[in-house]
Amino acid sequence: MADDETDPADKARYRKVPSGRASRLGAFGKLAGGVAGGLLGEGARRLARGERPKMRDLLLTPGNARRLTDQLSHLRGAAMKMGQMISMDAGDMLPPELSEILSALRSQAHRMPPPQLRDVLDGEWGKGWRDRFKSFNATPIAAASIGQVHRAVLPDGREVAIKVQYPGVRESIDSDVDNVTSLLRISGLVPKELDLTPLLDEAKRQLHEEADYLREAEQMDLYADRLEGDDRYVVPRSIAELTTPRVLVMDFVEARPIETLDDEPQEIRDRAMAELIALLLRELFEFGVMQTDPNFANYRYQPDSGKLVLLDFGATRDIAPAIAESYRRLFAAGLAKDRDAVRAAAVDAGFVGPGVLANHREALDDMIDIVIAEMTREGPFDFGDRAFVQVLREQGMDMATDRATWHLPPAETIFVQRKISGTALLAARFKARVDIRGLARPYLDKDPRIA
Repeated sequence: MADDETDPADKARYRKVPSGRASRLGAFGKLAGGVAGGLLGEGARRLARGERPKMRDLLLTPGNARRLTDQLSHLRGAAMKMGQMISMDAGDMLPPELSEILSALRSQAHRMPPPQLRDVLDGEWGKGWRDRFKSFNATPIAAASIGQVHRAVLPDGREVAIKVQYPGVRESIDSDVDNVTSLLRISGLVPKELDLTPLLDEAKRQLHEEADYLREAEQMDLYADRLEGDDRYVVPRSIAELTTPRVLVMDFVEARPIETLDDEPQEIRDRAMAELIALLLRELFEFGVMQTDPNFANYRYQPDSGKLVLLDFGATRDIAPAIAESYRRLFAAGLAKDRDAVRAAAVDAGFVGPGVLANHREALDDMIDIVIAEMTREGPFDFGDRAFVQVLREQGMDMATDRATWHLPPAETIFVQRKISGTALLAARFKARVDIRGLARPYLDKDPRIA
């Protein structure tokens, strides 16, 4: 299928991106109204059954989650990106049915209708842009939060992937972040007393960077340089003469979604996750640069070669040496079974605030002991064994009811931890078994406590 042809069966997936300030604000108003209506309806049903539901339970219903998923998928941009973050970062804290609904945001977005796509490309390349290609497929092969991807062939026969940014995305970042944050506060997922300003400012800054495709092209090429000669990974390179701030053109690399590893034998799943975790450790301790978005769509797999294809470098950011050192201390203390050192490192890194130490030190130490026991158990770490996560969740929720414990780590640490947590979530999906200690040991050898 080429040019403006689209598959009629796919037409339901096309939805014009609201690009103006008023249209996006109206979409948020519609979402808020739908959530409020769902709250009243669910409240009435529960009261009729003789229940006395909590406000949080009324808001976090599957119906409201579907409304959130549908509207954020329609808005795309920073609004959808924040929904993806919620689904990944809070996945273990949300009820399973809600987590499953929100997880759809990680892999689906509505597509721009062909006329809107044509307007964007006319604006970036000029009206004669079709002459630059031997063929151009108007049906996107992927649609995500900030842009959608098309496949095309250059006159010399090279296949390329073209990421086209949705109109209005860059201009709406700040207001989208503020509007989603307001929804989160109303829902009770974010306590009103918690000052999110530093984190939100950093999130806005990173999202503006992600919307700059010239910067992403540069980061992608630098990443390809770092992994040059490592046959475990494939990183496409940009086509500079066709790339603009809103259109990124790169080599097309044939591969399958990473989720197809679900059907592969255990040893292949284990190897793939070991390679992703090894790469994460290199980012943290060698490169000093990390791609901090762990969205599953950013990883693909080549069954024939066994290689992992790495995509989407908009969220690449420098990692300060002090942040890397704080993680080195945490890993080293955990592997050394040194509870006091783990606690001290967690405090220094900003993971643990003064309220936890003052009011819940015994519970914190119990949680540290659980993590140490899991880290140091004989044999590979089994990501499929999630029993300890439920225990940690219950203890963590008990702490969270104490307002004195409410605390945000430094923004830079949060972005690094998001990558670590997202990688662990993928490993759990594959029930992978990985020798974490063996992978981490080269970076911790200077610590005499580790055998």
